[in-house]
Amino acid sequence: MNRGRFAVSAGVRDWVVAVGVAAALLVTGLAKQPSAPRPDLFGYALLTLGGLALAAGRRAPVAVLAFTGLCAVGYQAAGFDVAAVAYLFAVYAAMRAGHRLATVAASVAVLAALPLAALASGLHDTGEAFAQARGALEIAWLIAAGAAGEALRQAERRADEAERTREETARRRADEERLRIARELHDSLTHQISIVKLQAEVAVHVARKRGEQVPEALLAIQQAGREANRELRATLEALRDDDTTPPRGLDAIAELVEQARGIGLDATLTIGGQRDDVPAAVGRTVYRVVQESLTNIARHAHADTASVRIDCRPDAVTARIDDDGKATPDAAPAPGVGLLGMRERVTALGGRLRAEPRGEGGFTVLAELPLERTS
Repeated sequence: MNRGRFAVSAGVRDWVVAVGVAAALLVTGLAKQPSAPRPDLFGYALLTLGGLALAAGRRAPVAVLAFTGLCAVGYQAAGFDVAAVAYLFAVYAAMRAGHRLATVAASVAVLAALPLAALASGLHDTGEAFAQARGALEIAWLIAAGAAGEALRQAERRADEAERTREETARRRADEERLRIARELHDSLTHQISIVKLQAEVAVHVARKRGEQVPEALLAIQQAGREANRELRATLEALRDDDTTPPRGLDAIAELVEQARGIGLDATLTIGGQRDDVPAAVGRTVYRVVQESLTNIARHAHADTASVRIDCRPDAVTARIDDDGKATPDAAPAPGVGLLGMRERVTALGGRLRAEPRGEGGFTVLAELPLERTS
């Protein structure tokens, strides 16, 4: 949403600049009408179009550079003694976009063509025509416009690198914290739960061996111990995402779907697009989202079928997991630790996660992760 508002705001600014430059060129052209030959509407059209073309400078900087240069030469040839202001803006935009070679080549061509255009206008002889070009001043303005565009491009590049560095540092610290928590859980909580589980199983075994009735509370403790042990092991596996654990990405999702089929769930998998271009961090997050979703379906949804669809687009990767379980719009499950974990993983990479009941019954988990922030 923020990116969309930024794009709209940038587009409005481009149009404001374009209209302002076009108006300035037109007013200057009207104020400097040559006496002979009488200029026609073609010259005014070139003045106007040369300015308005700047509105597309962000999307097609090289094309706008060439067009404004031709317009500048054209209205000079038509007899308008007007500076190539629109072309200077186009030079700035092209340099900011990183098109150095194209900008230099176009500028050399325009500087060579302007005195010839002034000569062709019939207003000056050869010497006056080359004086009309004001070579040194125009070169200085071109260099200033190009330098401003290049300076801003370098500043934006450094800002992007600094942001990536901050994100990598934050991600590394989060990984270290997860590993610390995993070690603490393993060293303390796992041991205690294992003791409770073992003591309950021994008590149940002894009672049954003696032919005594096993208390319901003892059976509940035994079952709770087993479930807690499984949950804790799954949590530790999720937390231990370091170099000692082989990275799991899109290629390992088929194994998850196959495991879901092994427990009786009719699960399907569809992967579209070029998965080779997906960064490892995005692939791992998609894997975790699918893993947690299928686990939740198996444990809580009472579903018969589930579908997993992965779409690898040039700008983003989306993962959608649907099931036909008992979730309804009026009875949405409360967000648990697994859902919160998925959301944290997705948002850490600049993505979005949506988890909600479907209108026709069942539940949908939809994750979208952009590629530009992790490439």
